[in-house]
Amino acid sequence: GYHCALSGKWHLGDSITPQHGFREWYTIGKGGCHYYRPDIVENGKITVKEGEYVTELITDKALLMLDQLSADAETPFYLSVHYTAPHSPWGAEHHPKKWIDYYDSCDFASIPDVPDHPNMAVGKQNGRAKRHENLRGYFAAVSAMDEQIGRILAKLEEKGLSENTVLIFAADNGMNMGHHGIWGKGNGTFPLNMYDTSVKVPFLIAYPPLIQAGSVCEEMVSAYDFFPTLLDLLGLSSELPAGLPGKSFLPLLKGEEADGRESVVIFDEYGPVRMIRQKEWKYVHHYAYGQHELYHLAADPGEEHNLYGQPEYEEKVLELHRQLDQWYETYADPKKDGLKEEVTGLGQLCLAGSAGTRVHRYYPWGDQTEGGA
Repeated sequence: GYHCALSGKWHLGDSITPQHGFREWYTIGKGGCHYYRPDIVENGKITVKEGEYVTELITDKALLMLDQLSADAETPFYLSVHYTAPHSPWGAEHHPKKWIDYYDSCDFASIPDVPDHPNMAVGKQNGRAKRHENLRGYFAAVSAMDEQIGRILAKLEEKGLSENTVLIFAADNGMNMGHHGIWGKGNGTFPLNMYDTSVKVPFLIAYPPLIQAGSVCEEMVSAYDFFPTLLDLLGLSSELPAGLPGKSFLPLLKGEEADGRESVVIFDEYGPVRMIRQKEWKYVHHYAYGQHELYHLAADPGEEHNLYGQPEYEEKVLELHRQLDQWYETYADPKKDGLKEEVTGLGQLCLAGSAGTRVHRYYPWGDQTEGGA
């Protein structure tokens, strides 16, 4: 098959070098960029595109790739399209005027309007005081992205590919836009947070021959289930390496009677925080900074009442903590486990335990990155 990646988000490895399995590579030089001045990586070179909106640039390249890929109807292909949107900056000058104007008078009633979280770190300069500006830019970025996704769907229809192409829409993290008083994600506060609004992501999939349109599944699945599911969908499950944490949720996509996960384990990419979530309960363990958290999601879906420390829930805490530790004992590589690394903000940039490990720390007087080789 033919593999192409068009990316505006973080990825493993460096930006210049196409990652394993990809024959075409079009991305940006860093993890984020100015929407109208993106640094585009193509053919091993970086070019700054002045005055061109990055969401449209990525889409234009995707459409070109679809024209080329569909020329050989017998050859399967994989096209990976990753937008920077929706991501800060949110200012009016960063997004198409028509969408900024569209949301200019919106009161964003669906978004909580609460005081800034006392532990807010990243985004503290863009908190509730800039609520309307932030949300107008966020919604404009989402709508601009939605418009560009529509162009991709139209191209698939034009090429007669809609009925035999698996389409997946997902994201790499959640986002608080005022939720819990936070303007950011896991590193939107220090100590780091793992609210559902920070860690849950949208997931939509379409494949008409197999998946019933409009169907909704309430079972829990995880991003580490994607790989085995896709291999299963392609009839390649026998090639799945042993010992991986994921499992296929293909039966759920088919609408068959099947269970999802009893629990989902997540680690925070920004520091030593891990969580385990069941349908009704959630436990967050802060290994270095902050208070542990227990939420009864069935009664408290907004995660407003931390039950940790109350004697009647001690057994539940022990049960979930034990499961959390057992999961990592099974799947984590001690040589690459970042748990004990002193990472407190923008993530670990080098191999765990190496002399070049860099950490980002928050101080009352500002942010500072230390270390590195």
